[in-house]
Amino acid sequence: MPDLTITTWNINSVRARTERLLSWLERHGPDVLCLQELKCVDAQFPTAEVEALGYRALVHGQPTYNGVAILTRLPFEPAAVGLPGDDTDVQARLVAADVAGIRVVSVYVPNGKEVASDKYAYKLAWLARLEAWLTSQLAGDRPLLVCGDWNIAPDERDANFPDQWAGSVLCHEAVRDAWQRLLGLGLEDLVRRHHDGPGPFTWWDYRALGFPRNDGLRIDHHLASAGVAARCTAASVDRDERKGEKPSDHVPVTVTIAS
Repeated sequence: MPDLTITTWNINSVRARTERLLSWLERHGPDVLCLQELKCVDAQFPTAEVEALGYRALVHGQPTYNGVAILTRLPFEPAAVGLPGDDTDVQARLVAADVAGIRVVSVYVPNGKEVASDKYAYKLAWLARLEAWLTSQLAGDRPLLVCGDWNIAPDERDANFPDQWAGSVLCHEAVRDAWQRLLGLGLEDLVRRHHDGPGPFTWWDYRALGFPRNDGLRIDHHLASAGVAARCTAASVDRDERKGEKPSDHVPVTVTIAS
């Protein structure tokens, strides 16, 4: 079996960027693409268009906000739709599928808006639920790869201007502590396996000339169980996808897993 390429990308509205998505798939053709922030219900996802390129889609959509998906050219089995642990939570932020012997998870971690807000409390609670769920998923040494927009810049290397972002919802001590607890489960940051930093950055705010000034953060990540991490031979960020007309504010991040 050939090596496996897996990409994560917060598309920031798949309907607004369908052409960019299809063009990117045609140019790069990863085996698996994890998408976040679809901002559409399942029926509005461009399923026919991605199927025409050889992909099947597992979609967990939501109107206006959130929404995650996994696209793959390989056979897959759905493994989870939604994050367990709170039956009142209807936000579409997690979907998982078994692909090529790996449980691949696409996550869209809450942003949190402002520290001390209700949305920030929800972010911390969601991360705690994720930690509990991932603990169960790692039982029995299951190969696991968790990809997505984490809305966490784990340390100072992950912001080009760290002083400007200090204490924000993306860099706050509490979310960084939550990140460290996930690593403590035995997960590894695959980009950091290959790049010491600073960067590579994956997100630039639309406001205040964020991209021209390279006011970037690394908040899109692949976390892998030990066996998967040991097989990771490369990790790259497609910075050029932030250019052109109407880009997402995030760019694709791709890892290669040896067969």
